[in-house]
Amino acid sequence: MNGKAFNVPGLWVGLKSIIRRDLLLAWKRPGDVLNPLFFFAMVSTLFPLAVGPNIPQLTISAPGILWVAALLAVLLSLNSLYLSDYEDGSLDQIILSPQPLPLLALGKSVSHWLVSGLPLVIVSPLVAMTFRMPIETMAVLILTLLLGTISLSLLGSIGAALTLGLNRGNALLSLLILPLAMPVLIFGARTVSLAVAGDTVAAGIYFLAAYCILALSFAPFATAAALKISNE
Repeated sequence: MNGKAFNVPGLWVGLKSIIRRDLLLAWKRPGDVLNPLFFFAMVSTLFPLAVGPNIPQLTISAPGILWVAALLAVLLSLNSLYLSDYEDGSLDQIILSPQPLPLLALGKSVSHWLVSGLPLVIVSPLVAMTFRMPIETMAVLILTLLLGTISLSLLGSIGAALTLGLNRGNALLSLLILPLAMPVLIFGARTVSLAVAGDTVAAGIYFLAAYCILALSFAPFATAAALKISNE
């Protein structure tokens, strides 16, 4: 080879390429984007219809309902994170890529969040209006959902990799991820509830940010290890 090494693309190029690829595939399958969004909107808006126009009750219930709906919507979309790549053989190429596998797993998680998590964050203020949530509280709701959905996408990638190719993998995926997602749900809903009551919310936001950084630090490596195990 005349002393010349193979020209391996940079890390940023690999990360950007896997994100772009998954976004293009999601564009061709709009149902993967719209199903979690419709689920979140339908579940959230059905509760006000059942409770009735009781504004104090709606205000108290809104944080928990919105957060549970967001958690279930994200879980609904996780099963397909690696499934199509596994079925068409693309996963083998991803694993054999010269790019680090944890970096590519991070790119898959980022694209999943852009497709499933970010739309929930954008739509959440409109859904919160049905609960008569105060305008000043919506900023806290958006921030907590932003941090929480990022963590859920990162943690969910581990479960999606572990359950790859298994029968009834969706149910097993939920059982694996729910214990890890409980702190996000509890602190997210509680922080919004404190904002509704006019109390300080800094502690809850700091926890969600720290949890997000922790998930960002270890989830890509755990996902890469799980992909290698599941693909053997």
